[in-house]
Amino acid sequence: MAGPETYELRRGKYAKIDAAVDDETPTRLSFDSSTSSYEDLEEFDPLNYDAGTLKQKRSHGDLRARKASHKLERYSEKPQQRRRRCVPTKLCCGLVLLFVASTVLLLSAGGIWAWKSEPMYGQSPPWYPAPKGGTVKEWEESYKKAEALVKQMTLVEKVNITSGTGWSMQMCVGNTGPVPRLKFPALCLQDGPLGIRFADNITAFPAGITVGATWNKDLMYQRGRAHGKEARLKGIHILLGPAMGPLGRIPAGGRNWEGFGTDPVLQGAAAAQTIRGIQDEGVMATAKHYLLNEQEHFRQAWEWGTPNAISSNIDDRTTHEIYAWPFAESVRAGVASVMCSYNQVNNSYACQNSKLMNGILKDELGFQGFIQSDWLAQRSGVASALAGLDMTMPGDGLKWADGKSLWGTQLTKAVLNGSVPVDRVDDMVTRIVASWYQLGQDDTEKWPLQPPDGDGGPNFSSWTDEEIGLLHPGSNDKTKGVVNKFINVQGEGDDAHGKIVRKVAAEGTVLLKNDDGLLPLDRKGWKESEKAGKDMKYRVGIFGEDSRISRDGVNACTDQGCNDGTLASGWGSGAVNLPYLIEPLDTLRKGFNEESVYVTDWPQNVLPKEKKGILEDQDVCIVFANADAGEGYMRYESIRGDRNDLFLQKGSEELVQDVAKGCGGGNGKVIVVIHTVGPVILENWIDLPTVKAVLIANLPGQESGNSLADIIFGDTNPSGHLPYTIARKAEDYGPGSKVLFYPNGLVPQQNFSEGLYIDYRYFDKKDIAPRYEFGYGLSYTTFHLSSLLITTHGPKTPLPAPRPSGLQPPSYSTEVPDPKTALLPKGFKKLSKYIYPYIDSTDGLEKAKVQAAVLPSPLSPAGGAQGGNPDLYTTILTVSCTLTNTGPVGGSSVVQLYISFPQKHMNEAGEHIDFPVKVLRGFEKHHLKGKTDQGGDRQTVKFEVSRKDLSYWDTRKQNWVLPHMGEFGIKVGFSSRDLPLEGTW
Repeated sequence: MAGPETYELRRGKYAKIDAAVDDETPTRLSFDSSTSSYEDLEEFDPLNYDAGTLKQKRSHGDLRARKASHKLERYSEKPQQRRRRCVPTKLCCGLVLLFVASTVLLLSAGGIWAWKSEPMYGQSPPWYPAPKGGTVKEWEESYKKAEALVKQMTLVEKVNITSGTGWSMQMCVGNTGPVPRLKFPALCLQDGPLGIRFADNITAFPAGITVGATWNKDLMYQRGRAHGKEARLKGIHILLGPAMGPLGRIPAGGRNWEGFGTDPVLQGAAAAQTIRGIQDEGVMATAKHYLLNEQEHFRQAWEWGTPNAISSNIDDRTTHEIYAWPFAESVRAGVASVMCSYNQVNNSYACQNSKLMNGILKDELGFQGFIQSDWLAQRSGVASALAGLDMTMPGDGLKWADGKSLWGTQLTKAVLNGSVPVDRVDDMVTRIVASWYQLGQDDTEKWPLQPPDGDGGPNFSSWTDEEIGLLHPGSNDKTKGVVNKFINVQGEGDDAHGKIVRKVAAEGTVLLKNDDGLLPLDRKGWKESEKAGKDMKYRVGIFGEDSRISRDGVNACTDQGCNDGTLASGWGSGAVNLPYLIEPLDTLRKGFNEESVYVTDWPQNVLPKEKKGILEDQDVCIVFANADAGEGYMRYESIRGDRNDLFLQKGSEELVQDVAKGCGGGNGKVIVVIHTVGPVILENWIDLPTVKAVLIANLPGQESGNSLADIIFGDTNPSGHLPYTIARKAEDYGPGSKVLFYPNGLVPQQNFSEGLYIDYRYFDKKDIAPRYEFGYGLSYTTFHLSSLLITTHGPKTPLPAPRPSGLQPPSYSTEVPDPKTALLPKGFKKLSKYIYPYIDSTDGLEKAKVQAAVLPSPLSPAGGAQGGNPDLYTTILTVSCTLTNTGPVGGSSVVQLYISFPQKHMNEAGEHIDFPVKVLRGFEKHHLKGKTDQGGDRQTVKFEVSRKDLSYWDTRKQNWVLPHMGEFGIKVGFSSRDLPLEGTW
């Protein structure tokens, strides 16, 4: 079928090619003999490049039909008007014009030389065909059930399950088509990682970065369990979280706060615990974003004026040891879904990168669930299917809400003409159906049948808060029905989820500084040791806009897309409407005894010049400051997604300095409270003599004021530890830590040339002193470690046991069905822009002329089970020690285990293998009672160290290798630079 001229990107150059078999899927898999590798080819239409208009792509977080506001919101537009308008800024338009001018100059100079060279690590290697699911024991029964059901399905029914129905076509942000004949439901996919987006009567949990700062595996699980329960009670099948990408390579990255920290082990543990919690409630969790979406700028084609998304160029070892590690832990935890990301990886889009999806995720890591695209991250039809994508979201094509799916009808055509093998589509749908069974969603008691067979399905609408609303708001259909049932899922009494929020937020608050034991404060004011000669009331001043809620309401900004008032979360699709927000200012004021304490407040970031005494009259000043960021489809003032720098925002940098200099006439005591999406530079004020205490309260969610008061008044002993490093200056994070703010090509290139050395690993390598190191956190008590014991459970064998064979996946007929069975039924009425699997005609469905002969890629020796070769998780060492509370009050301590690899290790080729100075390999949190006359409370802390913990990724062997010569260093302590116990193995 002839189509318009299309272009492909080969070895960095655009070249005209013939249209693909179907017009909607102009991208094909081709073989480039010059590189001896398959390349996933992306579409680029230069005729649609408009230099005068910033054509923005929106993530699934950017509503085309914006939901009506929460009752607490002040938002006057009608729902259909609430679409984010594209308003070109001077900067954005300037960048676009710069591109055009640069391209013209380069062309006139004799060729696009800037894009001829290979990326730093070359193109992404091919891995075909897509491995089939159903190979591990844990999923055996689910795959048997799925096989039996899928064998009864027609081709269009299979395609209906793999294709989204289109943006805002049903109640959730993502919806698949049902198979009513077999009672298989339309699946509801909903954001996000910290709560149920666009739903009423839900909980706004603390963000991932706060959860990571707790270092508490039990709390990670509890939060996930509560989150999953709310999703189930709202009728959500697939929850779009947790997030472990971005990992935080770039400290200013806009979405770092959705994840748990900058170390793969911390991220992996938190993700796994969250997934177990969500899925124990019968809801499919989604591990996202896979992989290497480490900044918001240029993450999507056209969103920033460039015709292609950024390419994250990375080496094989770094991929395995850093960025894929948390996903391995997620798969090991049995995660049902993985979301591929917007960006390219080694110049192949992540959602059609066969190495990432087929090779690493499905083969090596043994992933049994399904891969879904981020919203409009799919950039091709056939290529993405062959590369391992199983579900496209939200179903639309290359533009938002265009109704021109790259799958749907086009996938049906691709199967019928042989472009996509029948067994690939069978595996896609089997993976989805098996996940449905695996989570028990066939249980009609918990998951009632959907209309017309029952009243199940989502009981809320993402598009309106009204009880009655459109059933298909994105189409031309005007049919209405009950779309919101206002089910309260927040829990009650002792089971109220707000209690979990409060505990997580308190434990996720990090005490950085507490000179002279200023904290905790006494509710009565003067402490016993300070009362002598003090007849006046204790005077407390509270300063800063971040101490109060927004005067326009807690949900005044769409998707929390502004920094107004106290910061409870970042912005974007990972945010939710707050059911309420406890104000820090009000909670602290009420917490003090008004008979002995006088509280003054100035909840602004600019101090009044005419009220100089507002500072001088205080004994203690509590000053609030923050730093915000979010997803790239939104901006707040000059910040669009990624932060512009690492300083405090909205004038709060100056506010802290002014308060520090003026509090008590320069003799007061200052407590600084910071709500932040990530690390902030503190150097302008941290050493000022009046700054006695500093708290990083991260992003606490709806119980913000209560959780902070628990810490400040000592009801909860702080036990949070930093999930990232706080540097003295931004440059200390290294050259690889910078946001690429300006494109360096039509395909922006971001080289991960720092390799393994991010965050504390870079600081260690370069011997840079941080202001506060990774894992750091103070307490109101003191702890002591002793009695390190290292027990060996086996010899130092370099390689894991051979890969187990696994189970045989389901088997289906490979016969291509009769095209007539896929025809649109007579009398069927289509809805505008709704994605259907049917074809209108059998014309032009001849077998594809070019059939690529693909030799099967070899199976990875590192595979064989969920998370990889099961022998990788065999315990090699047990490390134990004794933890003692030597202080007067009870508290919790985070004990951390770090491993140093043999520094002179050589591989079999005689090449020296470089290792970081040390890497985190375990952590445990224990609560101990305060010291008594009988001594301090003590507990044994134990770490089980696996083969994988002691191995590195050998790129030659394509396997994890344990160095068997030389000594490993074993270090245990309270942070990455406070490791009092050391031993060797």
